[in-house]
Amino acid sequence: MRKLLLLFFGLLFIQNSIAQTSYILCGKLIDTKSGNISSEKTIVVKGNKIADVIDGYIMPKGGNLIDLRDKVVMPGLIDMHVHLEMEYDNKTRIKKYILNEADVAYNSVKFAELTLKNGFTTVRDLGGSGVNISLRNAINAGDIPGPRVFTAGKSLATTGGHADPTNGSSRKLIGNPGPKEGVVNSVEDAKKAVRQRYKNGADCIKITATGGVLSVAKSGDNPQFTIEEIKAICETAKDYGMHVAAHAHGDVGMQRAIIGGVKTIEHGTYMSDKTMELMKKHDAYLVPTITAGKEVAEKAKIAGFYPEIVVPKALAVGPQIQGTFAKAYKKGVGIAFGTDAGVFKHGVNGKEFGFMVEAGMPAMETIQSATITNAMLLKMENEIGQIQKGFYADIIAVDNDPTKIISTMESVVFVMKNGVVYKK
Repeated sequence: MRKLLLLFFGLLFIQNSIAQTSYILCGKLIDTKSGNISSEKTIVVKGNKIADVIDGYIMPKGGNLIDLRDKVVMPGLIDMHVHLEMEYDNKTRIKKYILNEADVAYNSVKFAELTLKNGFTTVRDLGGSGVNISLRNAINAGDIPGPRVFTAGKSLATTGGHADPTNGSSRKLIGNPGPKEGVVNSVEDAKKAVRQRYKNGADCIKITATGGVLSVAKSGDNPQFTIEEIKAICETAKDYGMHVAAHAHGDVGMQRAIIGGVKTIEHGTYMSDKTMELMKKHDAYLVPTITAGKEVAEKAKIAGFYPEIVVPKALAVGPQIQGTFAKAYKKGVGIAFGTDAGVFKHGVNGKEFGFMVEAGMPAMETIQSATITNAMLLKMENEIGQIQKGFYADIIAVDNDPTKIISTMESVVFVMKNGVVYKK
């Protein structure tokens, strides 16, 4: 009887193993490491990993056949700047006071699925209420569909700064938030705030080094941390195995952030030549978020869409981002793909590729910025960002060659993450 049971479970294991093997026939395959595009390849997927990449087409007798012979296949994309808890509209300011945590969580689930189904199999969430940490956990547990999430939890700000959660509130509600709530006003606060994020389960740290466009505050670009505070944040984050991203529009705040040790500058609107050289010297990367810049500038023209104090900032900052990106790229600043989705509608992250190409970055380099570059920044360069043996089976496909038609990146037709197909 025992032998029969062992034989039964052995056969069941073999049967399940075969069922978990997929053969993906690729008409064209993008090698993100070399930048080359090859033809007629077969990707063998076993479980959640790529088992092999073979020349020619293999028609297996067993296993799952996925026919993408008329498609262009590439690794799943990585967006380094999203906000999965929200999607800005003309009621966002009010929602802060009327939505419960459960409401925010419910909305985040649909935003996560939409992001995944548009080809972004990994994202870095740079700020929410902390629900984004629970969202990441639910995705990792397989409870809901969504991209692989690296999250900062709640962003860090100074009192009245861009990520001070009580900006725009009545005096009865402003209170005095501190490190626990993500508000920093000293070196000691800075250390405590980072440690609190670690305790909460964050993967990285986000600071608002300057004013911002959508915060209910006058300046969109003034420096909002001292160098000493930024250094304390970066040094403490390093101790806990986390990197630091800095929202920054103004040049002075950017320089403080780079000297202080941040790894990525988000937006970089008014970046000077001097700051670009600093970024190269300190191996910092620019996350351009051109789509967000264009979107806020357009929405600012709609009466009542933003609070009055936001409108002039949106009209001034929005049109500048693409030009700054073009200069930074030409100067040799490292570029990491990121969109700021949530400031605009989730799921249209792919528009960023077109704006980057329009500004002078070759199409293949934009794809590399969204794959191998971002994988390296997340310290997952040996696991994601390439279609190679042993990497996670994060695989997407589009209809056309993006080096000829970049807009095809806005219409992903096939998505696999961790060996599971989510769109076909």
